[in-house]
Formats: sequence, structure tokens, C-alpha cells
Amino acid sequence: MRTYSLDDLAQLVDHTNLHPDATRADLERLCDEARLHHFKTVCVNSAQSAFCRGLLEGTDVHVGAAIGFPLGQTSIATKAFETRDALSNGANEIDYVVNLTEVKAANWDYVRDEMRAIVDACNEAGATSKVIFENCLLTQDEKIRLCEIASEVQPTFVKTSTGFSTGGATVEDVRLMREHVDERVKVKAAGGIRSADDLLAMVRAGAERIGCSASIAIIEEIAGRMRESGVDSIEL
Repeated sequence: MRTYSLDDLAQLVDHTNLHPDATRADLERLCDEARLHHFKTVCVNSAQSAFCRGLLEGTDVHVGAAIGFPLGQTSIATKAFETRDALSNGANEIDYVVNLTEVKAANWDYVRDEMRAIVDACNEAGATSKVIFENCLLTQDEKIRLCEIASEVQPTFVKTSTGFSTGGATVEDVRLMREHVDERVKVKAAGGIRSADDLLAMVRAGAERIGCSASIAIIEEIAGRMRESGVDSIEL
């Protein structure tokens, strides 16, 4: 078990707005909230990397760019270019979606090459890399095989979901990924995490990063529980 302060828990959060109709005002609010609550990252569509980096200049809040989002149906070259473009525009974390057509075809060499291209680009820039599996569309064997490939390639994180498909993160998937991926690769849970209980359950299952848009309500709910209990930390 580990002891978490409220700030420790906030530092697990990728505060997210990936809606295609997000306005500049929405993104400004997202960045203001991340700064106020000391979330680890704002996660946005890659075209918004420079705008959010400018808003967060002088803070330690990271800018995360979603690549090949949400379908993953672009070429390796396209994803690699989008990754480098986002990094050059101020992103320092990358969340990319695997090509599920190639996963379903068991074209594991392609999947490995794609993952390596993104991870190498991130490593060159000193950036965090996250591989989105989209578990709701995968079999157990496919999830495990992706974990095995990630163990070879060593992204910073493997991630459960985009939050834009038929399902999101589950405790069972987080446990499965934590069990089957190399211990040096972390697990990110995202999609459908809307309450304090959701976040805490994912952390207990092994997640070391949480992607959510309900971040404010979640962190305020946890803060309220701490106040009621007269504690300044919790054990998970």
C-alpha cells in the first residue's frame, strides 16, 4: 500500500477535453483548472498543443497531445509526423491509439513498428509516451499480446481506452494490464471515470495515471472525505 496526499492524487490526473467542438474558452478553463488543482497534465487534441502550452507557460503542468485520435486509423508515418509536430508545438506527453485493424489481423510486427516509431520520437524529445489499447474492442488474448509488445518497446504507459468507443476503463482491465506488462511500464486508466470511488478503485488495481474530464468533481469529493475524516492522506 502507498500513502497519498490530495496533491499526490491530483498528480495522477490527466485533466481532459478531447471534444472536437472544444472552444478556446473551454481550453482556457481546462488549463486554469489544471493549474489551480495541480493536475499532472491537460490532455487535448494535438492541434491545441501550442495554445495550451502558452497558457501553461511557467507552470509544471504538462501538455498531453492525443495522436491518431480516436480511431487510430492513420499510417505509422502519419502518426509519427503528428507526434513530432505536437512535440515541437509544446506537448510533452503523447497518447496515441493503436491501429486496431492490424491488431485484429494479428499483424504484430506492424503494431510493434508503430509503437516503436511513436516511443522513439517521444524518447528523443524527453517526452512521456502512452499507448491506447481501446480494450472494449479487444479480446483478452489481444490485450495480453499488446502488453507483451509494450514490454519489449517500453512506452512510459499503456492505457485502457480513448473514452470515445463502446466502453471505458475497468478495474479488471487495469489489473490484467498491470499483470502482463513489464513492471517498468506504467498503466493509465481512462474512459468513464466519473467519481472518487472510480479513481480510487483504478489506483488500487495498479493505475498510476488517470485520464478524466470529471477531475474537479472527483478531487473535490476526495478532499471532502478527507476533511470529514480529519486526515490529510489516504492509503491505497
